[in-house]
Amino acid sequence: MKTEFTDISDTQKNVAVEIASEVVDAEIDRVARDYGRTARIPGFRPGRVPAKLLRQRFRDRILHDVAQGLIPKAVDEALRECGLEPVDLPKIRDVVIDEGRPLTFVADFETVPPIDPGDYAILTLRRPPVAVEKDAIDQALNGLRERSARFDPVDGRPAEHGDSIVLDLTRQVVGGPDSDGVPAEQLKPDAHQGVTIEIGGSSNPPGFDDEVTGLDVGNTKEFTLSYSADYSVSELAGTKVRYNVTVKAIKRRVVPELDDEFAKDIGDFENLSALRTRVAQDLQKEAEQDADRQVRADLTKQLAGRVTFDVPEALINREIDRRVDEFVRRLLEQQVDPKKTDINWEEFREQQREHAQEAVRSALVLDEIARRESLAPAEKDIEHEVARYAERAGRPAAAVRAKLEQEGGIARVEIGLRREKAVALLMSRAKIVTV
Repeated sequence: MKTEFTDISDTQKNVAVEIASEVVDAEIDRVARDYGRTARIPGFRPGRVPAKLLRQRFRDRILHDVAQGLIPKAVDEALRECGLEPVDLPKIRDVVIDEGRPLTFVADFETVPPIDPGDYAILTLRRPPVAVEKDAIDQALNGLRERSARFDPVDGRPAEHGDSIVLDLTRQVVGGPDSDGVPAEQLKPDAHQGVTIEIGGSSNPPGFDDEVTGLDVGNTKEFTLSYSADYSVSELAGTKVRYNVTVKAIKRRVVPELDDEFAKDIGDFENLSALRTRVAQDLQKEAEQDADRQVRADLTKQLAGRVTFDVPEALINREIDRRVDEFVRRLLEQQVDPKKTDINWEEFREQQREHAQEAVRSALVLDEIARRESLAPAEKDIEHEVARYAERAGRPAAAVRAKLEQEGGIARVEIGLRREKAVALLMSRAKIVTV
């Protein structure tokens, strides 16, 4: 592949690319074979259409597919050669493609203005002190106890405050905005079976606890509750609701004692002292990781402050997109459907803007430092990063790599790794003070 770069200005660039005819013809053969497997032409069985006829009949579509397959990868390679990152997707023009000839085109793109990273030989970074207090250890142990609580059946007495009561429950609006003028028997009841409610729970409707306290297993009760106009659940606000409940079971939440037996039940711990030691070690590790993140955040803020020009909006929007995608991915990992959350996504995007601007500015400075220090990832680093992507996506590494290459994504992987090398360089030289 031949490339010729032209600097039109500090920010406007273009690259003329020529892909060898041998590469083009090989791709035409491959695409034509794909068409041959599915093409339907009268007089020929699928897969039996002569290659010459295929190329004549589908010439324009085949050449279009070839160009779509070769151009992104060629642009990716060209940009990697010169170490440039375009502000937005390059605009492709003057495409010339035909069988037996090189594929030529021009890609116009915009880059950020030249950056002066300033003196970065030694930076002073602040790190918070790392200390794990006894109260934090006790709190973590109590958290383990709470999560290990069991629910024991209650026999021989009615339900009381603090019990969890299992109910078959029917709820029907009988008064209020949604039912004015409508006979109660015509309103559709809302039925639930096996509902577990903790008596005294903060989310219980006002007055509900008083109605079910004192009921025993097998008891049935009907009662009506009135909801205030400003009740937090909008569909119930200002209504009267008739409930019919049948008690199926009563259970009491039992939190285990914090002793040696509890430690053995939790895991491979000889006694409570061993569990406490492990919790302390985990908290220490978490505190150190948090301190490291704050050191990096200080580095990011200092680097971002060295960019004095307005960052192109396309870069900021791309970073906001990345942050939103990452947040959605975390929701999905927690089995939360992003479409069913109460999140205002436009507001959420806007909340990311300030952090995105800082991240983009610091990244631009890291790119310039990496260029000056001749930092570049090795092929094994790229392979490792692609494998990490593949593991997260649950797909084969080879398939992820092929897709990245097809879409010009390997350059983005290299840029990310190059920035990490720049961060590592700066951190190795930095003076880190505990504040």
